[in-house]
Amino acid sequence: MGFAGAMAVAMTVDALVGWPGALFARIGHPVTWIGRLISLLDHSWNRSADAPPIRRIAGVGAALLAIGLCVAIGWIVQAVLSPRWGGVVLLAVLAWPLVALRSLYDHVAAVVQPLQSGDIDAARLAVAQIVGRDPATLDEAGIARAAIESLAENASDGVVAPVFWGALFGLPGIVGYKAINTLDSMIGHRSERHLYFGWAAARIDDIANFIPARLTGFLFVLVSPHFSEALSCMVRDANRHRSINAGWPEAAMAGALGVRLSGPRSYHGSVTNEAWLNEGARDPLSADVRQGLTLYIRAMLLLGGLLVALAIA
Repeated sequence: MGFAGAMAVAMTVDALVGWPGALFARIGHPVTWIGRLISLLDHSWNRSADAPPIRRIAGVGAALLAIGLCVAIGWIVQAVLSPRWGGVVLLAVLAWPLVALRSLYDHVAAVVQPLQSGDIDAARLAVAQIVGRDPATLDEAGIARAAIESLAENASDGVVAPVFWGALFGLPGIVGYKAINTLDSMIGHRSERHLYFGWAAARIDDIANFIPARLTGFLFVLVSPHFSEALSCMVRDANRHRSINAGWPEAAMAGALGVRLSGPRSYHGSVTNEAWLNEGARDPLSADVRQGLTLYIRAMLLLGGLLVALAIA
């Protein structure tokens, strides 16, 4: 059955049950455990008194230590598992919490419900859980755009990328990727504190997501009823995005839905003038967010089917 089959099982388990709240309250979540390690390294090694080159070197060391430790733990656990069916199933159970398939769907669906009913304030609160932009500045189109962009980008970061690396290398692959992605989300941004210390985390995350982001874009294209529009938009506009990776699934989704995404947005009172994806198309509405969720489900089913096919082969 192999690693690909284990990832397919992990996706299925997560789609059915997610990560139960009671379990989270009792033991937390593996990503929060990784986050504690990163926070400890950040507070210990990222000293404002140090010169920028020293902070960059410290950041490289912190990233390599966090990733290496997670990969080593994954390798040790995997090494003691039986290669037979029981070991593969156990591997799938261990990989399950590292696949955010159900969580992503639930968070985006939580935006759709108040948006459809016209409760803009509740929709803003819901979308603020998944994006960093200022929710108070968002109208219906802005909320829908933010939700769709988050769905597209996190389909890659939260599902396709961990499953991709898990299918290649098993538990060390998926745990190592989650360490990389958590590093980027915590210290990989260009704030004053993390501009130098988080440099390595951001670069490693770009590399780790290079193939998965493009694979996610093609999955959206393949399941879209508007195949040619989705493909042409992805190929034309993906590189207009500020991220070398996020533009691929977002542009594919924009073309598939026939809406424009990205564009200017406000962060902490400061407006950034991002390029439009699928410029000239209409603004998205609540119905487009729901249609985006349908495309997401289809894409994840296709991904699961590909993993099963690989496992059988």
